Amino acid sequence: MAVEYLILPNLYQDSVSLMQLSAKLSNINGIEQASVIMGTPANLTRLVDAGFPAIEANPNDLVIIVKGNKNECEQAIHLAKQSLLSSPKQTIANKSTTKITSLSNAVEKNTALNLALISVPGEYAAAEAIKALNAGLNVMLFSDNVSLQEEKQIKTLAQQKDLLVMGPDCGTAIINGIPLGFANIVRAGNIGIIAASGTGLQEVTCNIDKLGEGISQAIGTGGHDLHQEIGGISMLYAMDLLEKDKKTEVIVLISKPPASNIAEKIKKRAMQINKPVVFHFLGQHSAKNQEDNLYYAKTLAHTAEVAVAVLRKQRIPPHIPSRMKNSPCSLKIEQQYIRGVFSGGTFCFEAQQILHRAGLRLFSNTPIAEGMKLKEANQSQQHTLLDLGDDFFTQGKPHPMIDPTLRNQRLLQEGLDPEVAVILFDLVLGYGANLIPTETLLPILQKIQQQNSPPYLIAHICGTPQDIQNKQLIQEQLQDIGVFVANNNAEATYFALEILQRRNTNE
Repeated sequence: MAVEYLILPNLYQDSVSLMQLSAKLSNINGIEQASVIMGTPANLTRLVDAGFPAIEANPNDLVIIVKGNKNECEQAIHLAKQSLLSSPKQTIANKSTTKITSLSNAVEKNTALNLALISVPGEYAAAEAIKALNAGLNVMLFSDNVSLQEEKQIKTLAQQKDLLVMGPDCGTAIINGIPLGFANIVRAGNIGIIAASGTGLQEVTCNIDKLGEGISQAIGTGGHDLHQEIGGISMLYAMDLLEKDKKTEVIVLISKPPASNIAEKIKKRAMQINKPVVFHFLGQHSAKNQEDNLYYAKTLAHTAEVAVAVLRKQRIPPHIPSRMKNSPCSLKIEQQYIRGVFSGGTFCFEAQQILHRAGLRLFSNTPIAEGMKLKEANQSQQHTLLDLGDDFFTQGKPHPMIDPTLRNQRLLQEGLDPEVAVILFDLVLGYGANLIPTETLLPILQKIQQQNSPPYLIAHICGTPQDIQNKQLIQEQLQDIGVFVANNNAEATYFALEILQRRNTNE
């Protein structure tokens, strides 16, 4: 097995484009592993953790490294170099361009600019965010690995300057109809969303689109915004913005479990807004369905249903768990466990909550408070739900929403386990995500289905018919090989639970 690498000095590319190039190289026959990264100390350490040899590079250098057959490695390096060095020339070919060398230079050239999207390695992100704020720009901070202390510093400065910070680790937003990061193509409309959860934001916007309504603004705050130390600074500021926004008639708030006193702070502010506000903080369930101008939802999909009903001034729909129709349960006696293989962290979290409330004892690499931590993330135990976007799985590798190789390998591993009764998985579509997600997935699923008594396969597609990946075709391809395709993540989880319950009844 050969390892080849190339260092391109002082060449910067954003992390999404590098992950996409890594995925492209990894899919070359004869290549076992590929990574294209900036040469920061943290990234170089992750390469070693991922099984590559130690190399030396500077933070401003771009590193291409591949493992596989020697000839294919050389071809992959050549392909990556060609791709990276030819892009700027293609951009310049037919346009008159002005070279921009700094944020302040950009603002001087165009005074209408008001937002900077920052996607540099985490250790440099805070400094860039502060530069942008000082230049009068709102910030979307895509970068992760920014400390809570730095996040507090950035957001406190934003408060002083009356500016918005989305992130750190903000992967999704839709601002004035323009998708940023991993976002879907949805209708424009009158529902504004603020979310401390990237795939949670995508799930709710896609379901609102499915119900025939649209989005005014979708503001990601980053997953730590409602942490005790940060205090919900961005969510509170975004609420002020949407309260003033004439296009926004209904406001939706989404978060993974926040600090309890911060959640109360958010709720108190929401009750002062002269617009209806739909709440869904995962892990917090109110006994009430409504309290003054606040409406409480039970799942991400239910959040979209409540928001649309409030907008249309219709009766608020109750949350009724979905049930499968005409589904016989045929499993061997040893097939008794649910396995979840998720690329969306919030989907993994929501599925754990639903299954826990049904009384299942759960394991995960990212467990909810009531769950159990896996002893070894590469080996499932009993009922196991995995977040494959977690740092453990993505060190030196692209996120599974971009390159599904890791997800497919784990699906096969779980599918061949004789103790598995049901496998849950997701496909996330939209900008930044893999363009042909079923290309390598279908052969894996077919291999699982060819077994004697295969496990039930239940998928959920997070996307809209407008997304470039063709959601309808993907759904038909999955259904053609016997996969149950649920309407949303919660429904998929209830289906899995029902199969397990029917299996127990049949015993």
